[in-house]
Amino acid sequence: MLKDYFKTAWRNIARGRSYSALNIFGLATGMAVALTIGLWVYNQYSYDKFLPDYQRLYQVTRDFYGNGDTLHYGGSSLKLADALRNQIPEIESIAEAAGGGMHGLMVGSKKLYINGDAVAADFLTMFQFPLLRGQAKRVLSDPYSIVLTENTAKALFGNEEALNKTVRYDNKYDLKVTGILKNIPANSTLQFNFLVPFSFLESTDDFVKTARSRGFGWTSFITYVKVKSGIAYAQVAAKVRDIQKSEKDNSMSMTTNIILDPIERWHLYNNYNTGKPGAGFVEYVRMFSAVGILVLVIACINFINLTTARSEKRAKEVAVRKAIGSGKKELVSQFLIESVVLTFIAFLFSLVFVQLALPSFNILTGDSLEIPFTKPAFWIATGGCVFVTALAAGSRPAFYLSSFNPVKVLKGGLQAGKAAWLPRKISTVLQFSCSIALIISTFIIYQQVQYAKDRPSGYDRSRLMITDMNEELALNYAAIRNEIKQQGIADMVTTASSSITTGGNHRDLEDWPGKRPGEFINMGYIHVSEDYFNTVGITMKEGRNFSGKSDTLNVILNEAAVKLLRLTNPVNQVITYIDTRLQIVGVVKDAIMTSPFAPADPTVFMYEAAPQHVMLYRLSVGIRTGDAITTLKTIFNKYNPAYPFTYTFADDSYAAKFKQEVLIGKLAGLFAALAIFISCLGLFGLAAYMAEQRTKEIGIRKVLGASIHQVWLLLSKDFILLVLISCVIACPIALYFLTGWLQKYEYRISISPFVFVVAGILAILITTITVSFQAVKAAIANPVKSLRTE
Repeated sequence: MLKDYFKTAWRNIARGRSYSALNIFGLATGMAVALTIGLWVYNQYSYDKFLPDYQRLYQVTRDFYGNGDTLHYGGSSLKLADALRNQIPEIESIAEAAGGGMHGLMVGSKKLYINGDAVAADFLTMFQFPLLRGQAKRVLSDPYSIVLTENTAKALFGNEEALNKTVRYDNKYDLKVTGILKNIPANSTLQFNFLVPFSFLESTDDFVKTARSRGFGWTSFITYVKVKSGIAYAQVAAKVRDIQKSEKDNSMSMTTNIILDPIERWHLYNNYNTGKPGAGFVEYVRMFSAVGILVLVIACINFINLTTARSEKRAKEVAVRKAIGSGKKELVSQFLIESVVLTFIAFLFSLVFVQLALPSFNILTGDSLEIPFTKPAFWIATGGCVFVTALAAGSRPAFYLSSFNPVKVLKGGLQAGKAAWLPRKISTVLQFSCSIALIISTFIIYQQVQYAKDRPSGYDRSRLMITDMNEELALNYAAIRNEIKQQGIADMVTTASSSITTGGNHRDLEDWPGKRPGEFINMGYIHVSEDYFNTVGITMKEGRNFSGKSDTLNVILNEAAVKLLRLTNPVNQVITYIDTRLQIVGVVKDAIMTSPFAPADPTVFMYEAAPQHVMLYRLSVGIRTGDAITTLKTIFNKYNPAYPFTYTFADDSYAAKFKQEVLIGKLAGLFAALAIFISCLGLFGLAAYMAEQRTKEIGIRKVLGASIHQVWLLLSKDFILLVLISCVIACPIALYFLTGWLQKYEYRISISPFVFVVAGILAILITTITVSFQAVKAAIANPVKSLRTE
């Protein structure tokens, strides 16, 4: 019996090739979209889950309270790490880290300038990244050791064994390779190319040497915590929060709360609004999960509409089957098997579509997604989804077709009236409502990104280059600066403690004019050398610029800092920072160094004659960029032979700030296009079926003098009306959700009614083009042929 069901199903599919092809192609496209989104969503949720005991791993973070605001920071002090280690027995182990940075590694003539970190000896026993060589408990025990990733080891040593070999670190220290790590997975929040022991920094860095003896306010480090097995966060939360109060150091205890941030939330729950943990990127993951389901639902609606629309073609078959004894159960089984066969074929095509689309999708998202063909869990999950999709798409047609009265059908009494078209109209409205809402979302996201991009940044990004400093560059900075200027590569060169596109480090300001009792303010600080403001193009608003070494006890504030401190005449006022009284000599206009969607960060600029961590230089107008980079490489290699010449352009770094929003906009646009494409496939099929059903009516109308335009209007008006209804439904829904989305940006657009009008016109235009093909085809057909055929 089952074999006969499959034979009959295949014959019916083959008999109606055009409608079957539409069904399969539409369903395959919907399933491909759902599968692609499913792979992407799974990848996002898999971040850091590959680590054993990930549920027990945390980062120590702080909520800072000041001037009515709550800010969230990931830095902590070494004193806090020691207090947690000594006072909370529920903590199994703690690992301090420097927070990562770029460093030079050299073996013979091979030079790398790559990202790595200094971590405590317990780091690899807590974060159990797989080691190919060495033991996790021992590889970081020697201060002068280094652990390389597989790729880094290959880049430095080729195919030779790297273990126990020597690597020159920052052209100053020789470190022994004690371990080789398997390459860090792409779905790891922590990314590094090598690790050195934290004890190495404590042996060689003067600041780190004394950091453990300083107060809780010296929050320049990262602290990771692993709690004991069976210990929930709630059991240690209060102890961690109050840890500072048990110490004699109260420098920050009244202004901060200590929080343990679980590793499983680092990637997706990364948004803190006024210090409160928010959803972050997971909101977009959930949104696109819903989009994937909606697109699949749209494809299923196409299947239902096209199948039920062709009911009259199958009516006599159903009547004959019932007349010779087939029951409803057998008929439902027959039609459900047809649905399963069609869905399975569509699934096979969807795998092909996804396989072809993934390379481009990976470029778009920056991921490395692939279909896990070898994993049984994938086939179980997709098999279940295919079965559910087949039931969802085939249930209504199966029960609808099997319910026909055989007597009425065989007498020719089956009429597809308004009642038969109502469900199809409702489902078509649902399809286009979803598609139009996605189109509106794409427009709004694009406008928001462009609005932020067009926002004045407060500095000149054009031709501004940035190079990270190291010890050799710092020693030779004066010579490098002079040679760059002499060769006409750049007119101005300067250094700073942080890049113009990242903002400064934050710390409490201790005193300022008008400070209220118990008030604390946390501000950004950037140390700069001469010509900083002229080089980056930040404009002085009042007062004067730094003039030289005589300004070591003077500072310049930006407008946001003046506003935060409530200073009416800031120039010549005095503030206190780290027990040092500093005089304000000038105020500069705000520059957007952090998020382009947020207000400017209140910042204090301090003069430092010695070269800082970052060199900034603006290329001269008359020189080609390629020629300038070639000359710069020669100059930097002359004075810094142990490191490759590395650089970034400020405009590229600024553009990277929009990466997430641009990605979301592109994905929304892509899926909106696919959703409306699938909807149009169904519309095309329904229009073709309607034209087929009304062939004789159209022929009579033409004989009586109806024009092509009148016939086109007859067949198109109902569909255009449905799309207009979809616009009315989609617009308020899109407005509600997009208004909520925009609220998370302090610098945002106002939604214009023009967007909804454009989206509506676009949807109607697409519908008109889709339906017109069939309508015009029917209108220009010879009425003699349609009236002669019975």
